Amino acid sequence: MVGYAFCGSYCTIGQSLSVMSGLRSSGFDILPIMSDNVYLHNTRFFKAEDLRKKVTDICGREIIHTIVDAEPLGPAVKLDALLISPCTGNTLAKLACGITDTPVCMAAKAHLRADRPLLIALSTNDALSANLKNIAVMLEKKSVYFVPMKQDAPEAKPHSLSACFELIPEALAAALRGEQMKKLFL
Repeated sequence: MVGYAFCGSYCTIGQSLSVMSGLRSSGFDILPIMSDNVYLHNTRFFKAEDLRKKVTDICGREIIHTIVDAEPLGPAVKLDALLISPCTGNTLAKLACGITDTPVCMAAKAHLRADRPLLIALSTNDALSANLKNIAVMLEKKSVYFVPMKQDAPEAKPHSLSACFELIPEALAAALRGEQMKKLFL
């Protein structure tokens, strides 16, 4: 079973949802997880209730959306891998510092206790500035892997990086083998 966590990079959630659907169609059993913001808030990209329905329809499971429900992942609920897609800079910073004040951060912490792969599909406007050090911190951690990423709008957003969502299936396969997919930056 693969945990699939959503954070609030709202403009990329549609791409991530397509990947989730493709993974499910390929036979993956998926346990959905959402940050508070994604679970609760409507945005210009989606209504929260509609997104929750789509995710539960794809996965056939209820969404983990509380810290209490995320805590058993790892010791009691053994996932083969956990994918955070999209992962915001805020969540990346919390993971790098060991902060577990959201369902997604708690799921990652609990999952990593079992030394199983955590795959991060980063999407943030500050990856090449404030969060660059956090990318480095996470790259040094055991069992942490990144989906290859690229600058999505270098002139308008020179510090922004976004995961290449279409590479998630290949990056997930590599992470399950204990390998970081190369090239990391496209």
